[in-house]
Amino acid sequence: MSKGQKLLDWVDARFPLTSMLKEHVTEYYAPKNFNFWYFFGSLALLVLVMQLLTGIFLTMNYMPDASLVPGTKMSVAFSSVEYIMRDVSGGWIIRYMHSTGASMFFIVVYLHMFRGLIYGSYKQPRELVWIFGMLIFLCLMAEAFLGYLLPWGQMSFWGAQVIVNLFSSIPVIGPDLSVFIRGDFVVSGATLNRFFALHVIAVPLVLLALVVAHLMALHEVGSNNPDGVEIKALKDPETHLPLDGIPFHPYYTVKDVLGVAVFLIVFSAIVFFMPDMGGYFLEANNFFPADPLKTPPHIAPVWYFTPFYAILRAVPSFLGTQVWGVLAMGAAVVLIAFLPWLDRSPIKSVRYRGPKFKIMLTLFVIAFVGLGILGALPPTDLRTFVARTLSVIYFVFFLGMPFYTKNDVGRTPVPSRVTESTTRGKVLFFVLWAVLIVAAAVFAKHI
Repeated sequence: MSKGQKLLDWVDARFPLTSMLKEHVTEYYAPKNFNFWYFFGSLALLVLVMQLLTGIFLTMNYMPDASLVPGTKMSVAFSSVEYIMRDVSGGWIIRYMHSTGASMFFIVVYLHMFRGLIYGSYKQPRELVWIFGMLIFLCLMAEAFLGYLLPWGQMSFWGAQVIVNLFSSIPVIGPDLSVFIRGDFVVSGATLNRFFALHVIAVPLVLLALVVAHLMALHEVGSNNPDGVEIKALKDPETHLPLDGIPFHPYYTVKDVLGVAVFLIVFSAIVFFMPDMGGYFLEANNFFPADPLKTPPHIAPVWYFTPFYAILRAVPSFLGTQVWGVLAMGAAVVLIAFLPWLDRSPIKSVRYRGPKFKIMLTLFVIAFVGLGILGALPPTDLRTFVARTLSVIYFVFFLGMPFYTKNDVGRTPVPSRVTESTTRGKVLFFVLWAVLIVAAAVFAKHI
């Protein structure tokens, strides 16, 4: 017996290392018809690791102090970011990797959620997997919001001021809640320290725990697939293994390497050539120190919050309070968690659903993209009208789901075993979607 095997046996006698690898990797059977949509789960895990590692290196030189550097108008926090960018060896690339990683995290997660939506991955028996995923999404939103304040630039300061003030519109508890979040009556050094502690310790711990729970719940019930067929229903009578399944390792670990390679090419291109992405990843105003006496002409959150921010702005104030907009914004996020119970169709995959769901899904995607663009632009009467129309479509997609998904059956019956669709059908489908999404984006951008 080799020394390596002896060491492994010694570890296995004290920790279930080999059994865990078998259960979750080498002997975990996944459907054999995974397509490119299933890259985004592993990519989300990759970005999470990158964010944790780059975040650790950034905290080595970052100082959460809002007091001004003597003789300047820069805070110590803002100055420490400049120090990382200019004087720390390799600091600029670590900072750009972290800022780009934040946006890429949401891109990957949104696509991962969309895959679950089109293939019905939230339906029985995966309701708990979906709930854990939604909790992860909420943690990501909190983590991104907390981290956005830390550079202590103009948009960081005023963006946090606007968002935290929204909580004060909540009846009864609102004013006290906003003071509790800030740690002060205004956004100040106490807020910066509080957000820093939550961003680097509290929320990441919760996020990691939820990721583990998400994966454990997934491996307990098994992965879904593009056909929505349960592979556990048909097993080999001798081996008791799914006939339509293959081991996750080495087949999908090798396949995921391709997704990782493509992702890293795109990620590197952004980091090295356009880290600000035209002001969407890093706003121009955030390269100026925070000034409590000078309000930017247009305050908007980062792009991944803008769909929900557009919904908030679309709701008119009532009796001088914006509480209904805040409630609509919260409902827009929370409703996603109720998909397992809103969808009444017995069919999981969009491949075999009827035209009602496909039409509503297309309208939902157009509404989400349009709201995201409108939320980043200054409001006008026309933009507000369009945002209200798109907000109605957004909520009708969820609230009307119990009605339009019932008895909505497509022409092709659900197969008893997994299949492979034709490449031509896939290409035509996604070209049509791409044209619709681009058209919605151009329209929203120019109104």
